[in-house]
Amino acid sequence: MKQTMIRKGLLLAIALLLTGCAGLRTLSLQGTEPEERQVIQLIHYAQRVATMTAEQQRREYNAGNQEFARDKEAMSRMRLALLLATPGASVHDAVRAASLLEPMAAAGNNAPGPLRSFARLLYAQLNERASEQKRAVQMREQLEVRKEAERTLREQLEALKEVERTIMQRGQESQPRRR
Repeated sequence: MKQTMIRKGLLLAIALLLTGCAGLRTLSLQGTEPEERQVIQLIHYAQRVATMTAEQQRREYNAGNQEFARDKEAMSRMRLALLLATPGASVHDAVRAASLLEPMAAAGNNAPGPLRSFARLLYAQLNERASEQKRAVQMREQLEVRKEAERTLREQLEALKEVERTIMQRGQESQPRRR
């Protein structure tokens, strides 16, 4: 339940971020820094990926993997990470997406810039989502343990009730009958 709420909140935040950036498509990109243009292009890419069919996403994943194998630069790394980080995508792999973003988001990497800031944001969201999923798994496990304990207690209670019934019956049978 909590995981669903957090997931919906995260999706809403991403949707709002992307929706707010959708208006950037109409703005002229002249006069913006190259890295800012790259971030805008990545946001547009994320919007496109989110609307693709599962088959299109798989093709995009194969192409992105090949591009990343040839060119390990920031843009190919970010495109592949965005594709893998897309919730509900057929190629969703948050762990790999986070590992792709980690070098760009690392605390030791102090080079400021929009691309690095975007990588940090996405990396933080992926880590938060992973933490929430881990907590959800732990809570499900705790729930199962408690359900099992409840079943055991119910069985013990029923066994005690049966013992009590047996004792009551024996007590009634040992009493002399009145006529």
